[in-house]
Amino acid sequence: MKRKTNDPRPGWDEYFMEIAQVVAKRSNCSRRQVAAVIVKDNHLLATGYNGTPRGVRNCFDGGCPRCAGETPSGKGLDECLCVHAEQNAICQAARYGLNVAGGTIYVTLSPCLTCAKLIVNAGISRVVYGGDYTAFLDTVKAMFREAHVKFQAFAKPKRK
Repeated sequence: MKRKTNDPRPGWDEYFMEIAQVVAKRSNCSRRQVAAVIVKDNHLLATGYNGTPRGVRNCFDGGCPRCAGETPSGKGLDECLCVHAEQNAICQAARYGLNVAGGTIYVTLSPCLTCAKLIVNAGISRVVYGGDYTAFLDTVKAMFREAHVKFQAFAKPKRK
């Protein structure tokens, strides 16, 4: 059904991206706040934000030695204890028995290669992302294309 032009409400992409931006405020990573929202048939299934695993001291309390240290951005990633937002959203859906296949994931930052592989294997068919993460490699884009996962940068619509 086509939206009426005088409808003042946000479109679905804008609505779910704004929810993701609020979810990012729950992140406990001291370096970067990122969130993901998984939606199917315009119904919110799961949310996730980046930070240390359940039961592990929060990143901003020193739970992740890499984030608490002086390691430069993009280095020592194998030492980081934080779980990415996309990973947490997919795990949350699995924990509660929710089928995300055919859904859309809204992320405040474009996914890394590891998260992209999880998105593909979870059966998520569309990715809408906010900012560009430096690890959003051409490899990720090529894999999404080959796996028939649509991806697009979110562009907030201009309002009158």
